[in-house]
Amino acid sequence: MTTDVTIIGAGLGGLTLARVLHVHGIPATVYEAESSPAARSQGGMLDIHDYNGQLAVQAADLMDQFRAIILQGHQAMRVLDPDGTVLHEQADDGTGGRPEVQRGELRQILLDALPADTVRWGHKVSGTRTLGDGRHEVTFADGGTIVTGLLVGADGAWSRVRPLLSAATPEYVGKSVVDTYLFDAGIRHPAAAKAVGDGSMIALKPGREIFAHREKGNTLHAYVGLVEPQDWFAAIDFADAAAATARIAQEFHGWAPEITALITDADSPPTLRPLYALPTGHRWDRVAGVTLLGDAAHLSAPNGEGANLAMLDGAELGKALAAYPDDIETALTAYEQAMFPRSADAAASEGSEFHGTDSDNDPVKDLITEFTRQEESD
Repeated sequence: MTTDVTIIGAGLGGLTLARVLHVHGIPATVYEAESSPAARSQGGMLDIHDYNGQLAVQAADLMDQFRAIILQGHQAMRVLDPDGTVLHEQADDGTGGRPEVQRGELRQILLDALPADTVRWGHKVSGTRTLGDGRHEVTFADGGTIVTGLLVGADGAWSRVRPLLSAATPEYVGKSVVDTYLFDAGIRHPAAAKAVGDGSMIALKPGREIFAHREKGNTLHAYVGLVEPQDWFAAIDFADAAAATARIAQEFHGWAPEITALITDADSPPTLRPLYALPTGHRWDRVAGVTLLGDAAHLSAPNGEGANLAMLDGAELGKALAAYPDDIETALTAYEQAMFPRSADAAASEGSEFHGTDSDNDPVKDLITEFTRQEESD
């Protein structure tokens, strides 16, 4: 391939694309706004599925490295009634198709598998524009610019590349999540640790849910989901950690203390994360020399598929470019024609994981049915 490949965003999708291109001998440059790989926490646990995320790992020729970071036993899952009763329990016998890994460690094996100069850190994009003939200009916050023959937006929900292709913008889905952490849980928070178990735990009722992972180092990471408009959250002062914690905990009055301890006994201040999505089935007409992957292309409310889809997007785009090195437009067309329905199908199945479950009917029954289906498919 004679055309330069420019990737905006060093998340899992962008790095997977860069790695698959590297495997095929195609150089690429990744521009990332963060100042270094350690600039911020890379989030918590990810279950990497054998039908999408692991296919991307295989295309990147990194399965051995991936297996080395799997947290054994962490596919265990339990559903609790808000009163603490165990309603469903799924053990991890090592045969499930959704092994858990730490997001930061997965990102690091991708970074380690790229030439040292692939990622240009500290390059925040302020704008992009089309120059014609399939070329595009990228402007950075420091005033610098580059021109590229192939621009890939892997820059997430608020993509600066997306406007070249689509006028769509993410909209609030009516729900937010509050993150908390409990450290050294086995010793300092034994009741909560027992409730969560060896892997993950969820307790929910319509409009309210608490989901928690047991992460590496005996850390519990909880996601407290509330179906409320943004104005409701705006009335809470999250700068006052104690007041915010008390207000969120109030919404779970009467729940078992070992569950609400994931809010009240947190060792970190509560962090608000509003959830946004692009229109389901978001797509665009082909524009020469530019495309999107991951959340930039198909942001949806978290449903367990986001990181997996981003990685698969990156792998499939890399393979398409390798298959048509002298015909970028054919490669991009093939990639998008497969990506559009794949991402739409995943968004339509929203609810298969904790974050998408907010049924007004019987959310617990729906959730257990879904977990049973997953066990049978694994």
